[in-house]
Amino acid sequence: MSKMDNLRAMREARYAEAQKRAGAKPAASRAPVAPAAPTRTAVGSSRTAQVPATDAAAEALCGHRNMSGRTCTRESGHAAKTHRYS
Repeated sequence: MSKMDNLRAMREARYAEAQKRAGAKPAASRAPVAPAAPTRTAVGSSRTAQVPATDAAAEALCGHRNMSGRTCTRESGHAAKTHRYS
């Protein structure tokens, strides 16, 4: 057998195994769980807790996204022609 025949045989074997696993038994679904109720705190502190500190940092960034989904870390409205992604 040639290399391509071996690759084709391996691919067909993996496909057959995946089909067998998919038809064997359905995935077990989890029981629905109610979300935890938020705890109440003082009125003044709850308002400041709603705005995380990361939002202020995110507003200061350019936010341009490249094709792979990374975002630019330069300041908003930067004069540089290129972006710095992370």
